[in-house]
Amino acid sequence: MPVIKLYNADLENLTGVSIERIKERLPLLCADVERIESDSMDVEFFPNRPDLFSVEGVARTMKQFLDIKPGLATYNMAKSGIEMVVETSVLEVRPYIVCGVVRDLHFDSSTIESLMLLQEHLHRGIGRNRAKVSVGVHDLEKVKPPFRYLAVDPGFSFVPLDYEEEMSMAEILERHPKGVAYKYILEDKTNYPLILDSRGGVISFPPIINAERTRVTESTTDIFLDVTGLDDNVSVALNIIACALAERGGQLESVVLRYPDAEIETPSLAPKTMETSVADVNSLTGLELSAEDCKKCCERMGLSAKLKPDGRLDVIIPAYRSDILHPWDIIEDIAIGYGYDRIKPEIPGTMVIGEVHPIEDKKRQVREIMTGLGYFEVLTFTLTSERKQFELMLRKRHEEEVNVASPISTEHTMLRSTIMPNLLEILALNQHRDLPQRIFEVGPVVLNLKEKYRLAAVSTHANANFAEVRSVVDSVLKEMCMNEVELSESEDGAFLAGRRADIIVDGKRIGVFGELHPAVILNFGLDHPVVGFEVGV
Repeated sequence: MPVIKLYNADLENLTGVSIERIKERLPLLCADVERIESDSMDVEFFPNRPDLFSVEGVARTMKQFLDIKPGLATYNMAKSGIEMVVETSVLEVRPYIVCGVVRDLHFDSSTIESLMLLQEHLHRGIGRNRAKVSVGVHDLEKVKPPFRYLAVDPGFSFVPLDYEEEMSMAEILERHPKGVAYKYILEDKTNYPLILDSRGGVISFPPIINAERTRVTESTTDIFLDVTGLDDNVSVALNIIACALAERGGQLESVVLRYPDAEIETPSLAPKTMETSVADVNSLTGLELSAEDCKKCCERMGLSAKLKPDGRLDVIIPAYRSDILHPWDIIEDIAIGYGYDRIKPEIPGTMVIGEVHPIEDKKRQVREIMTGLGYFEVLTFTLTSERKQFELMLRKRHEEEVNVASPISTEHTMLRSTIMPNLLEILALNQHRDLPQRIFEVGPVVLNLKEKYRLAAVSTHANANFAEVRSVVDSVLKEMCMNEVELSESEDGAFLAGRRADIIVDGKRIGVFGELHPAVILNFGLDHPVVGFEVGV
């Protein structure tokens, strides 16, 4: 989940509240203060609240939550007179674009850092690592409107950000760090998206890199925002970043976008309305709140509410709150606004006598076996990505995989079908530790929407080899009373040919073991031999 660095002085200046008070109340917003330093703190927020991915968003929310400035935040919007022409050529490449202008800003190093970090957090979250949404921030004084958004030949050249030499767009994808990182987004495109000003100067090559000429510095006062992508989430990102800059005292101005068949003006900060009822609030929370209580709780969460005679509420939601999709999301906000610390825990009225679940008993036995063999247990997330499960492991995708319909991160797009990639990640994170390292996990995988339990283990050190993992597998199978076992040559691409084997029981493949393929080892950033196995339990 996103971790945001908040500078104490900046937060106090934006809120007018002491940092001690903020530290005390911030966790009640479902945030986790991970690290406190002399001049700052690192705070982890849930990814469903991208409006909190900046100090400006946190400051606004704290003022609402502490009843300093409760209710709906509103921002004045003027017309900039700037236009962007969206050409037909780009509609098949990256069809969505929204823009805005923010004037009268006063930047220093920390505010520029906050802006850039908000941009990157939006890229990773709702932007799905820039594939669905990417944000460009530019010094407006260095470009001349009107602007054009079009698709051009990859041979088109300009000077990209952080470089002094001119490069073609194709060269940027091969040589520039950002190009190398994100070229996969454009790999099936024959032309690339580009934003130009009226003089023909490059503003941005979305979603890859801005032009060096539009760099934002401490002397910048007016900025131009562009957000490109594949769906309507471009508007969500623009609203979040525009409102954050407005909290800095910036003056918002709209831009007219002329599509081939339509004309729109952005950003649009019109709030939306959703209905809920006091009865539903009390039913789901277990509280006994009045309509007025619910209204006040909404205002503490930056919402506004109009009471109806029948006990229902029309809740008004600001444009930067993309997380409220259902009336129950409002009820959750009301509970947070009321204060989780004020809700008294109760012992359930029904008393039962429990027993250990058979699966848990089996897992306990497996843990005893593995710790007895000198392995340490780890616990990892069930959510993962196709890249880790298949691409890095040199394995082919299969029909049994279960994907997440609306993932909130590029790192969490599916439920794992194997555990071993997670273990290799753990090894990669602990390369500063002494060798040998031997770890295991016993837990669920999901195939065809059904949960199955597996044991996976890996060992890494200079002399790790097939004989080592074969002896461990033999011991584990024996201790698990799996005597009727056959081994056969495996075709699993994650392992080295000739040093891998499938585990067969009653003619069915239940596991695999061997020496990890050198390419897999390198894919995870490791530099020592690794052996491992995975078997159903």
